[in-house]
Amino acid sequence: MSITQTVQSTAQLPPLVPRIRTLTNATRFLQNPTIPLAQYIQEYGETFAFYVGGVKYGILSIDPEVNQHVLQKNNKNYHKSHIQKDFLGRFTGPGLLVTDGDYWLKQRRLIQPGFHRAKLAALTEIMQKVVDDSCDQIELQEGQEVEMSHLLLEFAFKIIAKSLFSRDYSDKLMDEVDDNVTEIQRYVIRLIRQPYLHWWFRMSGKEKNYNDISEETRNILLKIIHERKKSSETYDDLLDMLLSSKYEDTGEGMSDKQLLDETLILFAAGHETTANSLSWTSYLLAKHPKVVEKMRAELSEKIGDRKPSFTDLRELTYLTQVIKESMRLYPPAWITDRVALEDDEVKGYKIPKGTIVNCYIYGAHHSEKYWKNPEAFIPERFEKENMKGKPNFAYFPFGGGPRLCIGNNFAMMEMQLVLAEMVRRFDFELVPDQQIELQPLITLRPKNGVLMKLYRR
Repeated sequence: MSITQTVQSTAQLPPLVPRIRTLTNATRFLQNPTIPLAQYIQEYGETFAFYVGGVKYGILSIDPEVNQHVLQKNNKNYHKSHIQKDFLGRFTGPGLLVTDGDYWLKQRRLIQPGFHRAKLAALTEIMQKVVDDSCDQIELQEGQEVEMSHLLLEFAFKIIAKSLFSRDYSDKLMDEVDDNVTEIQRYVIRLIRQPYLHWWFRMSGKEKNYNDISEETRNILLKIIHERKKSSETYDDLLDMLLSSKYEDTGEGMSDKQLLDETLILFAAGHETTANSLSWTSYLLAKHPKVVEKMRAELSEKIGDRKPSFTDLRELTYLTQVIKESMRLYPPAWITDRVALEDDEVKGYKIPKGTIVNCYIYGAHHSEKYWKNPEAFIPERFEKENMKGKPNFAYFPFGGGPRLCIGNNFAMMEMQLVLAEMVRRFDFELVPDQQIELQPLITLRPKNGVLMKLYRR
């Protein structure tokens, strides 16, 4: 049913999880929502309604048809919810990630060319240099226990920092930005999952503290932007792309505030998701040495001992399948939401105006209906022949529709370069007797990290 359709319908609201049950599960939901949500899906079906934190009514679905309807087919009826705008947008500003409507479209058209193939090809050398330097540092710690999620967060942070800024800034300055972004994300999650404590956050001073952290981060990045604008040098990086972008209608560039908002979004979204995906992938590779052997064989056959070029990456089909399968099991963006602007319906379900619809990516990726043996790590399932007949939106780690993640190709290229170098240089060994658990914050992290020993081959 489209946004303009007004015919009488027999559609009904999705089955509702009782409010008392969501309140009872509030603590478990805060710690790891995937557990209670799996129970709800089993009992209420692929699409159901529930109260977030016992307060706000919303709909959740793992049904590909429902999620495609919301994110793609009738996307004009669905905007980002206040959860993203009010909570995340409060700290990032109204950048591409949290805006809607004409302004979003204007910014998307402005920024999209910066992620086209030619631009990404120019970033390959920058990325590879960071990867090489980082792997050199790992070699100095050979055989020592390392926490992979922290290590790879540093990897990804350095890559996005260099891709954005090219020139070197002090590790202390960049670490400060990194720490601040992580702290803000943790606070945003509490705002989302514990709406009944908002008054306490204000009264206790937490709200002011995090506002100060956000302002501090924005001031650091704004200073870098001002330095670049005053510089006569040119750089083949993402910041130069933002600075040189011009609106079609006016021929003017972005204001300092717009540049800051978009830079902060790229910083926040550009390393956290990739780092988490790499962490989960390293964990899976340590458990599946035969997969590593197959990756090495492909690298040896396709590129030998040289560094992969941008065009080489398209030939590394098995490596790409490994990344895709890892993101199926552990999608970095594990859930996304939209709010209905007008009454709508899909597959016999009513979606009243103002309702938040949660497109549950993690749940769809783990559904037995769409994936045979869904908890197993099987990269070969992403061979073209094996994906035939798979419904659209049974797999959507980068979202879908017009708001498909603008940096999806950047992220894939980054992960390919990191994994190619790491599997060629190192053997992976998991430290025994550790419990690997999910921590679904804004992105899906390993709760206690992943302890590992890396040995030079």
